[in-house]
Amino acid sequence: MMYPYITLADETEITHSELLDRDDVQTVEVHFERPTEHGFDSARCVLPSYRWKFNNGYSNAEIAFFEELLRNNAHLLYRYAKQGGIHCA
Repeated sequence: MMYPYITLADETEITHSELLDRDDVQTVEVHFERPTEHGFDSARCVLPSYRWKFNNGYSNAEIAFFEELLRNNAHLLYRYAKQGGIHCA
């Protein structure tokens, strides 16, 4: 299951998985998706390795921006993944 995290000004929606256990490592998959005229740009990154599973449509500069965003927000993404998404009152 993917949980909403944030929507950027260019309409890129960022979602994240629940906390996943892979080879005794807790991981979170973070998905980026933006509407286009012909569908969607999309990319997915796995934390904590910051390995990109795929990138369809985002530029290298955009991916670099996303990596910086992930490094600055990884602690929150792990927290929300553990609790099953952001819970607002």
